[in-house]
Amino acid sequence: MTDECRPPFPPFTAETAAQKVRAAENGWNLQVPEKIALAYSVDSVWRNRAEFLQGRDEITAFLQRKWAHELEYRLIKELWTFHENRIAVRFAYEWHNVEGQWFRSYGNENWEFNPQGLMQKRIASINDLAISETERLFHWEFKTLRPDNYKNLSDLKL
Repeated sequence: MTDECRPPFPPFTAETAAQKVRAAENGWNLQVPEKIALAYSVDSVWRNRAEFLQGRDEITAFLQRKWAHELEYRLIKELWTFHENRIAVRFAYEWHNVEGQWFRSYGNENWEFNPQGLMQKRIASINDLAISETERLFHWEFKTLRPDNYKNLSDLKL
């Protein structure tokens, strides 16, 4: 298997779709943009909010900019639904800006995968809510994986 394959492969089952979602969450929580970009096809197309990206270089640059602004980022993703080579995900993440204001960002993503299991399309809609530090719900160590026994979005009533 080469670097150009990323199991599990479509068509997805409930189990393999959930594995794909958790793998994406884990990668983003570790925050290594160059490594994350390898989960996407070389010509992957994104819409993130109102920003349009294509290819791994643009994805890497986007993630570097994102985490220079969204500090102490922690993310939880949850499978919404799946069909063949597509997965829909809902997510929330918490972060603060350089002034120390905390936010919880909520959103939905639609993913489409090629036969090698690489994401070829990602469409993300995201809204930000300013929160106080005491309203934070995501409290595991920064730049680590969410612990397996940590609550998911449904358990947190998000």
